[in-house]
Parts: sequence; C-alpha cells; structure tokens
Amino acid sequence: MKAPFLIGERVYLRPLEVEDAPALQPWINDSRVTRTLLTARPWSQAAEREWIERAGQSRDEVHLGIALRADDRLIGTTGLFPIDWRSRHAGFGIEIGEPGEWDKGYGGEATRLMVAHAFETLNLNRVWLHVYDYNPRGIHVYEAVGFRREGVLREGAYRESRYADVIVMGILRREWRAPEARRRSREVRRRP
Repeated sequence: MKAPFLIGERVYLRPLEVEDAPALQPWINDSRVTRTLLTARPWSQAAEREWIERAGQSRDEVHLGIALRADDRLIGTTGLFPIDWRSRHAGFGIEIGEPGEWDKGYGGEATRLMVAHAFETLNLNRVWLHVYDYNPRGIHVYEAVGFRREGVLREGAYRESRYADVIVMGILRREWRAPEARRRSREVRRRP
C-alpha cells in the first residue's frame, strides 16, 4: 500500500499527490463520471495539479484517493468539505472515476471509512451530502451506510439538459453508532 491513511477490506484511502493528476484528470472530463458530480467544467492537468496542492494544504477539507488494496491502483477520490469546526459538520463527496470498477462495493466501503473518520477521529456530529435524483445507485449506497433523506432542493440543479432535484441526505454521530448502522455498513462491504 502506498501511504495508507484509512484501510478497509478491499480499498484504502490515501493522500492525493500531484503525481496523481494524470490519473484524475480524465475522470473529471468523463461525462459518465461527472453526471453525478457537482462540477460541470473541463479540467486540464495543470488545474488538477493546482487543486491537489490546494486540497492538501486546506485545514477545512479532507480529500483522499481511493486505491485498491490488491494492486494499489487509484480508482477514485473522496472527501469531507467544507468542515465547519464550530458546528461540527461537513459535506461528503465521492467519485469512483474508473467505470470498470463501478458496482463492486468500493464506493460503499470508502464512504463507510470516511464517515467513521468524520465521527471517530475528527469528532464531527453530522455528515451531509447532496445527490441528484437520477443517481439511484448512489442513493442506495448512502442509505445502506446510514444516511437519511432530509429534504429535496426541487429542480436545484441543471444537468443533462433538464432540471434535476437535489436530495439532501445526512447522518448524525448517534445514528452512526447505532447497531443498525453498523449492520448496514457491513452489508455494503459484503456486496459483490
């Protein structure tokens, strides 16, 4: 493993390096990947390198690469941003940039690792996210990890030539600690 930070059964999360820019940049320009992300503009490798450098120096964001334990291959990124240290909450984001690695449970495992880090290490009380209504795969993973739907920003985003609803989801520390959340988390890990 290359500089592991959070270690799961099949993936580990590690700091992003400027040398990762050539791997990340094609993902952020792939419409199959970005259709579920907030970004909608093309990125150059130079812009990707600058983002990695800024993210690595931020005190209010945690951005990590998702790598496979089997071969150390980087397959995505995840993060907590922005972290509100006073109110003890952060937004969550994830991308599995390699389409060939979708539907293998890696996103659920990485989500579980980040939520555990947020509550058990950073002492946050709430983790929230926004997900487009047309992303049932993501919604399923978030619910399996323990996120709850908190509301809908009706037609809150313009994507793919239409307005999409943005679902607001969140999980509280006390919900994460609940036995049911732990059971759901294990189920996500076991999915083939």
